[in-house]
Amino acid sequence: MKAFLKNYRQAPRKVRLVASLVKGKSVANAIVELDFLAKRAGLPIKKLLLSAVANAKNMGIEVDNLFIKELRVDKGIVMKRMMPAAMGTGHRINKRTSHLNLLLAEKVAPVKRSKKIKEVKVKEVVKK
Repeated sequence: MKAFLKNYRQAPRKVRLVASLVKGKSVANAIVELDFLAKRAGLPIKKLLLSAVANAKNMGIEVDNLFIKELRVDKGIVMKRMMPAAMGTGHRINKRTSHLNLLLAEKVAPVKRSKKIKEVKVKEVVKK
């Protein structure tokens, strides 16, 4: 259950703020949080999350058990532009882009069998 977004036209350090906010949360909680977030990166990350959920549905996985295992924001291409400055000089402006990789995983219920093992050991000690 993967989805990726390449060359998103916003700086990675700004997108990472939103990514760290939803990382590790369940899909339902992340969608609600992204709906009410006052950051520009909230909408593209929400669309990316919904795309990954659709990919999971196509694979036959239940959406209720999914959580965001990994949301990585990497540096994309940097477009270099010039801004005219004083005395005929120019200052460079970097227009940064981001690559986003989203990985969803299923929650697995833990198996409870440690109590039985402890009870058996206690009974064996008492018999001796």
